[in-house]
Amino acid sequence: MIRVFRATLLILWVAALCPAQTATELGAVLERLDRLEKQNRELQAEIESLRRELGAQAQPAAPATERLDVQEARTAELAQSKIESSQRQPVSLTGMLLFNAFANTRFGGTLQDPVTASATAGSNNSGATFRQTVLGLKFSGPDLPGGGKASGSFYMDFWGGTFAPTNNLFRVRLATIDLAWKNTTLTVGQDKPIIAPREPTSMAQVGLGPLTGAGNLWDWNPQIRVQQRFALSETTGVSAEAGIFQTTEAVSPTVPAALAATLEKARPAWEGRVNLHHEDGERQYAIAAGFHRATSHAGGRSTTSQLYTLDWLVKPVTFLQVDGSYFQGANAASLGGLRQGISVLANGAVVPVHTTGGWTQATVFATQRLSFHAFGGEEANRASDLTGNSVRRNLIWGGNAMYKLAPNVIASIELTQNRTAYLLAGQRLSNHYDLAIAYLF
Repeated sequence: MIRVFRATLLILWVAALCPAQTATELGAVLERLDRLEKQNRELQAEIESLRRELGAQAQPAAPATERLDVQEARTAELAQSKIESSQRQPVSLTGMLLFNAFANTRFGGTLQDPVTASATAGSNNSGATFRQTVLGLKFSGPDLPGGGKASGSFYMDFWGGTFAPTNNLFRVRLATIDLAWKNTTLTVGQDKPIIAPREPTSMAQVGLGPLTGAGNLWDWNPQIRVQQRFALSETTGVSAEAGIFQTTEAVSPTVPAALAATLEKARPAWEGRVNLHHEDGERQYAIAAGFHRATSHAGGRSTTSQLYTLDWLVKPVTFLQVDGSYFQGANAASLGGLRQGISVLANGAVVPVHTTGGWTQATVFATQRLSFHAFGGEEANRASDLTGNSVRRNLIWGGNAMYKLAPNVIASIELTQNRTAYLLAGQRLSNHYDLAIAYLF
């Protein structure tokens, strides 16, 4: 820069001393000045380029975990993109495109993922399906009086129909309308029982709740419930829920055909649950107790359905979580338990089947992409309440590994074993193997 400035002054000084220079000589002087300015600009550009390269080298490349976090954040942003409904309220599309390839051993029957091992042996069963794909809509509604907010959700799948690829019927899974205020939420919809909100993690059994008939009371039914929340401190609180849940009565194998036709298929049940929870950063703890009470009607007679429940969640460190649920009482069939909820004994007495069940799961988050889930569940019925070759005890145990191929693409491998004990046939074993690929959207 200084050399160019001095050269420019020298040229101008010489031009001033030689006024008699010709136009040709003056043009040459100006041309040289233009070349010097161009060289100066090129030199400045090279200096800026070198500075940028040195700055990039000084900053280390972001580690893979940070890049994954960024990608997941972008995916979350895309998931929040909404369309507007006819009521000028935003609606979000969500769900999971799920592919399952599976195999069952010879006591697995003909189902994709059997709930119990069959009493009689058959042939091995295998196949592949998309029928557990889930479609969902989330609704963000208007403001409510008193500072509340309305919202809703609606989830569907193709589990209805048969296993044939061209006979998978559309059906409603979950549907809720929530009217929420700061400490109170009123919900109407179709969901799990109020007393059993938790369940194991599985991509092998999505059409039914995981561990159905083995400790998980999952049956989705219409209900209305109110939740009230109380803050004990910044990290600890209590939530209390109560409501009416519609039970669905299935024809029990322990009920004679003459009485099965008189079984009242739907009945209201009273349910409540109190949950104490604590969350301190990555650490989470929760324990809840609940109750269920209803009445079943068959043949002009009434039997009680009454259950007491306990569920929990413990996450002492970032990479480990243990959760589960337990119940005890009578007649759990109407909530997704084993089918024999009531029995007609040889003397003609109609009795509820006393039962005990529950499940637990341990989850290890090995990395941000990889997690392992080990679980087991059991439901045991009192033998004196059963007739014929009924199921006395049903146990399922197993586990899976899930890996994120991308923030919204998950691969899962799962193995479970079903041990079913019959009153007359004894115990039967069935293994289930499943490979799943899920695309979340």
